[in-house]
Amino acid sequence: MSIWLLIPSKNQPLKIDPSIGATMALLAEYSSQELLQAHLLLWHQSLSFFKSAALGIAMDLRIADAVHRLGGAATLPQIVAEAGISPCRLRDLRRVMRVLTVSGIFIVQHPDEVAPLPPAAVTRHDDAAVYKLTAASCLLVGGHDSSPAAIHPSPSLSVQLFLGPCLDSPVSRGMHAWFRQEKEQPGLAPFALAYSGKTIWDRAEHEATVFPFNDGMASDTAFLMPIVLKECGEVFRGLTSLVDVAGGLGGAAAIAAAAFPDLKCTVLDLPQVVAKAPTGTNVQYVAGDMFESIPPANAVFLKWILHDWGDDECVKILKNCKQAIPPREAGGKIIIIDMVVGSGPSDIKHVETQVLYDLLIMNINGVERDEEEWKKIFFEAGFKDYKIIPVLGVRSIIELYP
Repeated sequence: MSIWLLIPSKNQPLKIDPSIGATMALLAEYSSQELLQAHLLLWHQSLSFFKSAALGIAMDLRIADAVHRLGGAATLPQIVAEAGISPCRLRDLRRVMRVLTVSGIFIVQHPDEVAPLPPAAVTRHDDAAVYKLTAASCLLVGGHDSSPAAIHPSPSLSVQLFLGPCLDSPVSRGMHAWFRQEKEQPGLAPFALAYSGKTIWDRAEHEATVFPFNDGMASDTAFLMPIVLKECGEVFRGLTSLVDVAGGLGGAAAIAAAAFPDLKCTVLDLPQVVAKAPTGTNVQYVAGDMFESIPPANAVFLKWILHDWGDDECVKILKNCKQAIPPREAGGKIIIIDMVVGSGPSDIKHVETQVLYDLLIMNINGVERDEEEWKKIFFEAGFKDYKIIPVLGVRSIIELYP
């Protein structure tokens, strides 16, 4: 039996292959937003580990003590200098502090703001932002004497005890070691520090049984793509060719090709990935490297890719994408699915999930960006305009135009 979805803006039926999976059946029972909210709930619960990890890092680096010594309010560069943290970790410490301000452990205020905004309102965390102690962070000040001789043990000692299971995890140990480094080591990431030098890609390839990373990414595609087609299928309408960059075994491309039979879909991925690609599908596979070149097409699709990379790498990828597509007036564009931190609903679970995921992706030197950070790399890569469509829960669709 065929399942039909309706693209709201066009009011035309879209025939979808029923083999997509469980999400299609769920879409018959729940709305897209109900499913995205349920997905958010599971992610929020799963990522709550990083709230504890962020608190553990702040206690280890004695951030509250540094702010206290600076008069109870300080910018991040001041905190880094006072706490003796390497300046190369300033951007990552900003991400930790963003989690701790959303959680209410610290508050942050920008010089042009009359008062600190509530935790659910993601404010700018640039070098001018001022971090202030709260009652909670005041309890962390000076709480480092755990000896039996301590006359007045600090309340933070019980917190350290409760954090024990988190602090003993490999990921947490890797993050603590990361912030203790005195200088940048190119190519190194907290994940590698946690797992004896192995990258996430090493573990995904060689330890799939205990670390089913690729299966997890495939399941995410199977969940999200039917919702993308239902809520924003118009972003694909009118295209005749599409390249899914780093598209793995072609799950997303196959779903798009089934929805739009006239759309020629190609997957670009590394040779060892393409070698495992299924045969006899409506998707073509090209072995290559997105840092070298991308096959020509009307549009390039980047689902959950750019957040894996730093700014310089993203600019390089996007420049290659720009060379692969025609001008905007001829229909050329880039379709990105990624987070835009601060975009979408402002409820606390939504905001917390975004900033907690940012700590997760920090472990592989990735970044979850706000709009200003996205704009910077877009324009640096030579693009002229973009549109953010925040309809995918904690993620958004971004249309990027040359």
